[in-house]
Amino acid sequence: MPQPRCRLVSLEATPHYHVVSRCVRRQFLCGKDRLTGRDFSHRRDWIRARIFELAEIFAVDICAYAVMSNHVHLVLTLRQDVALAWDDREVAERWLRLFSGRPVVKNWLAGRRQSEAQVAAALELVRTYRERLFDLSWFMRCLNEPIARMANAEDNVTGRFWEGRFKSQALLDEAALVSLMAYVDLNPIRAGMAETPEESDYTSLQQRVIESRLENAPEQKEALPEDLQAAIGKLARFAPKSGLREDGVLPVTFASYVELVDYTGRAIAHGKKGVIDDRLPPILQRLKARPEGVLEFLTKPQSLRSPSVLGPVQALRELAQEFGRKFLNGHALATQLFG
Repeated sequence: MPQPRCRLVSLEATPHYHVVSRCVRRQFLCGKDRLTGRDFSHRRDWIRARIFELAEIFAVDICAYAVMSNHVHLVLTLRQDVALAWDDREVAERWLRLFSGRPVVKNWLAGRRQSEAQVAAALELVRTYRERLFDLSWFMRCLNEPIARMANAEDNVTGRFWEGRFKSQALLDEAALVSLMAYVDLNPIRAGMAETPEESDYTSLQQRVIESRLENAPEQKEALPEDLQAAIGKLARFAPKSGLREDGVLPVTFASYVELVDYTGRAIAHGKKGVIDDRLPPILQRLKARPEGVLEFLTKPQSLRSPSVLGPVQALRELAQEFGRKFLNGHALATQLFG
């Protein structure tokens, strides 16, 4: 039975989440329709553009993404610390970039004369807006609803575009975060849509490879699709050196992460599922994960009934207590990945 979002998301436990939205009936509504032959691949541009438009407004870091033909994967970090540091005016201005807003807030923002009660009402609304700007459900609502409206208008239909509410998975530690990022970036390879990570269109890793090339040839940016141009430089940053722990910085270097994804991608492509050898980079040992378990997780097709929480067993037990539950699903996978 689906759980209320308040029992799946706890910023005290972790700010990192893997989310998935699927098209209704799993149809290729963002790819080539096998029945009609119509190609809707341009909608993947819409989705990527919207993701990074929202990243500029919300206090959310985009760690990884993959926009597939019938579903979207995101790995997000909710930055409550960033949202709390904004002043009231910035919060209101950000919210009004998304919604028309209440007149009392607009009048307060414009500096028009208001009573004390009106000012208090405006500031109370701003407080609500601030909380929404680091809220996972509000981010996904602002992503999915406009895409559904645009697609329905294009098809001249009404009804659902997305299968239902998005699915979320809490990532309780750095190993879980990096493993899910790699899982997301490897989606096109697993689906047989690409042979290498850098050829995997509409993924964060391909974008990062392009960004690294632009450092030496910035003039090539103009040749990129408009939605990709707008996304350049807006992904969460990797650590400049191993072992760095800093807010807003991913816990590994880009070179280490590329090694992990490249090795795993080869394992998938060559059918070496579950095999581990000395060529696997040491990134997993540094993150206190079981390399053989992570490799099996990344190379095997995952069940659609994946656990809502991913992390060490002890972390799962502590989170279950916080939610007032005896246990959380995911102990078997936690044991596989972390021992």
